[in-house]
Amino acid sequence: MLQIEIDNASGFCFGVTTAIQKAEEVLNERRDEGGADSRPTLYCLGDIVHNGMECERLRRMGLVTITHDDLHRLHDVKVLLRAHGEPPETYELARRNNIEIVDATCPVVLQLQKRIRRQYEAPSALSSIVIFGKKGHAEVLGLVGQTEGNAIVVENLDEVTRLDFSRDIYLYSQTTKSLDEFHRITDYIQAHMAPGATFRAFDTICRQVANRMPNIGAFASRHDLILFVCGRKSSNGKVLFNECLRVNPNSHLIEGPDEIDPNWLQSVSTVGICGATSTPKWLMEQCRDAIANV
Repeated sequence: MLQIEIDNASGFCFGVTTAIQKAEEVLNERRDEGGADSRPTLYCLGDIVHNGMECERLRRMGLVTITHDDLHRLHDVKVLLRAHGEPPETYELARRNNIEIVDATCPVVLQLQKRIRRQYEAPSALSSIVIFGKKGHAEVLGLVGQTEGNAIVVENLDEVTRLDFSRDIYLYSQTTKSLDEFHRITDYIQAHMAPGATFRAFDTICRQVANRMPNIGAFASRHDLILFVCGRKSSNGKVLFNECLRVNPNSHLIEGPDEIDPNWLQSVSTVGICGATSTPKWLMEQCRDAIANV
C-alpha cells in the first residue's frame, strides 16, 4: 500500500504566518462591517507570499495586491506591508498620503533593518556596508533603504572579489540566504582585508529557514518519490527543491495537485510531500488527497 507523508517542518515560516493572520483579521473585520461585496479596505504592497494559490485564496477574501506605483496614487486607505519589510520611504509616502499601515514585517527582518540603520548612521568615513542577498528582492530593497541606497549588494563569491578591501567592511545577510555560502563569503573577505582595515560579519540568517536545508534533505532521503509543492517565484523554494533533487533525483516541483503526473506513482511505495516557507499546509494536504484518490 502506498504510504504518503507530509513534512511537518515544511510550510509557512513564522513571518509569513503572522502576515497572513494580520490580513485575515482585517478582512474578517471588513466582512463583519460591510459584507463580502463592500468596497475593499485592505491593500497589500506586493504578493503577501510567493504562492499563487494562497494569494488567490486571500484575493477572494478581499485582499487587493498593489505595486509601489499604485501606492503613490492611493490616499486614505489601509495597506498591509508583508513580511519582507519596506524601506523608510514607503512609510514616509504612507504618512503623506494618509495611508494606515498594517505592518506585518517579520520581527527578524525588522531587527536586521534597525542594525543596518544604526551601522549606517555611525560616524565612519571609510566603510562599506555589504549585504549578501538577491538584488531586487523585496527584503533586500528594504535593507538597502536603511542606508539611503548606499549599501553594496553581493549575490555570490565572484561579486565579493570586486569589493574594496582597503575600506572597513560590515557584512550582513538577507535572512533567507544559505548559511554555508555566507560562511564562505565571510572567510574570503577576512582573508583579503588590507592591513589596518576592519572587517565585521553579522550572521543575520533566520535559523528557522536555515535549518530547513538539512531537515528537508533528510526527509527527501526517506522516500521513493518527492513532491515539492511551491510557487515558482519563490527563491527560498528553488534552493530547497534543489536540495531535494540532490538527495533524491526522483523529486518533482509542482505548484498544486493538478500538476501531479500519475506515472510518477508507478513502482514507488513511499511519497514525501514537502514545500517552501511560502507553501501553505492546506495545499500540501490537497496534494496528498489527490494522490490517495489516483
